[in-house]
Amino acid sequence: MPLTHDDWKRRAASLEADGRAWIAGRRCPAAGGATLDSINPMTGAPVAAIAACEAADVDRAVAAARSAFVAGDWARAEPGERRRVMLAIAAEIRAHAEELALLDSLESGKCIAEALEDAEEAAVLFDWYGEVQDKAYDRVAPAPAGVQATVTHEPLGVVGAVVPWNYPLHNSAVKLAPALAAGNSLVLKPAEESSLSALRLAELCQAAGLPDGTLNVVPGHGHLAGEALGRHADVDALGFTGSTEIGKRFLVYAGESNMKPVWLECGGKSPLLIFDDCPDLEAAADAAVAGIFTHAGQVCSAHSRLLLQDGIHDAFLAALDARLEALVPGDPLDPATRLGPLVSRAQFDRVREYLAIGRREATLRHGGETLEAAGGELFVAPTVFTGVTPEHRLFREEIFGPVLAVSRFADEAEGVALANDSRYGLAASLWTADLGRAHRLGDALQAGTVTVNGVDAVSPQTPFGGMKESGIGRDYELAGMRKYMALKTRWIHY
Repeated sequence: MPLTHDDWKRRAASLEADGRAWIAGRRCPAAGGATLDSINPMTGAPVAAIAACEAADVDRAVAAARSAFVAGDWARAEPGERRRVMLAIAAEIRAHAEELALLDSLESGKCIAEALEDAEEAAVLFDWYGEVQDKAYDRVAPAPAGVQATVTHEPLGVVGAVVPWNYPLHNSAVKLAPALAAGNSLVLKPAEESSLSALRLAELCQAAGLPDGTLNVVPGHGHLAGEALGRHADVDALGFTGSTEIGKRFLVYAGESNMKPVWLECGGKSPLLIFDDCPDLEAAADAAVAGIFTHAGQVCSAHSRLLLQDGIHDAFLAALDARLEALVPGDPLDPATRLGPLVSRAQFDRVREYLAIGRREATLRHGGETLEAAGGELFVAPTVFTGVTPEHRLFREEIFGPVLAVSRFADEAEGVALANDSRYGLAASLWTADLGRAHRLGDALQAGTVTVNGVDAVSPQTPFGGMKESGIGRDYELAGMRKYMALKTRWIHY
């Protein structure tokens, strides 16, 4: 039976979360003893004291990961054994889904219904990469008589992973599942705002049979623990999800240390194009709401630019208005809530500045104000600005809040030009009944994922990542695993 709002509040009140680091298979404080407070954005109260790891802790974690990799209990395990453990991790996540969802909701302000979905998606990733273990093959290349040429994929060794605060558990799984499936050991640095689910996940991985030292979690500030991980000369590759600005720093860290490959999933300013021949206006309006207002717009691939063809412009905005009236902010622990608070006072203040910018640049159609709800202060009303043009900051800059910028276009060529007029290229979506247009725009739109008659489709079966300044490399699918592996060619003369 699903938990009620009161059930979740009781669980939150009795929660005793452990914020200590996870190194070499055990909990431990930061070497210097420092901690930082994880703050519940709904109440402003601390959730837990988190170990504030620094370079010395990263050194310990990397050493533990290297030792585990060299020992080979995971790196050289039989594919069937790795498959068993990966599937057992998925089962542990499902068995503790409510606990993990609660941790994410309390730390990030994520609506509990969304956090439960994140837990299931994390489990699915471990399922998927677990099943790949005994089904992904290397290859034999064409070669002259008397020669065998093979191409194999081998684990790199120690992989660093740095994940953001908006999808704490899910983003951890996005990095951990493929890197573990590749046979690597890992050091994970979660966001300082939301570390608890990653730390708990490490315990669950151990319970499922992952050897000690294979996964280590070092929470702390980005400029201390994150930078130390990025610069570490004994880290063989690094996966990062977060802002474009911080992603660029990791490229510098790699260049100034050991030239480790750095895989980036960064910011976005994704367009949603609605053409006059939209086959289902009501479904498209639902998609537009989901595309920007999920997790209060704090999503890297949020479709924050709505591009409407002239003939459908007014009707679509009317359909959008009706839906926004029903999008009422509330306590994220209430299963009925679909709009929670922003993650922190700093993010709240940032979005509030963009509300002021929008009022100067464009026409405010809906929202535009900050709110209090259920005792919380960090809410921003679902906001829509119309008349937005490429000269406006609303059109160009990633806000990371519940703010939608609406522009209009006359024809297909103008719509594509507007969609591509961005330094980002993470995702793009469009609605049309014209199959030819769907294929043309699939080619023309500069985005890692293009969704037709839907919004922001993601699946473990397909790669996910960006073009331009939205990143380098891909998560999900075999591409998400292979990037944490080295290609080795063997020539055997016999």
